[in-house]
Amino acid sequence: MKKYRCIPCGHIYDPAVGDPDSGIAPGTAFEAIPDDWYCPDCGATKADFEPLDD
Repeated sequence: MKKYRCIPCGHIYDPAVGDPDSGIAPGTAFEAIPDDWYCPDCGATKADFEPLDD
């Protein structure tokens, strides 16, 4: 699964880790995260993330 980076702050969403503090379980693909999820570091929206090249 692909990692995604928050454009405003650089936070990396790693699907292997998820975002347990926001209720996103490890193993959750970025595409499967609800659209109202936001960056845990800066509060940017899901639309403010870009895929990282492997």
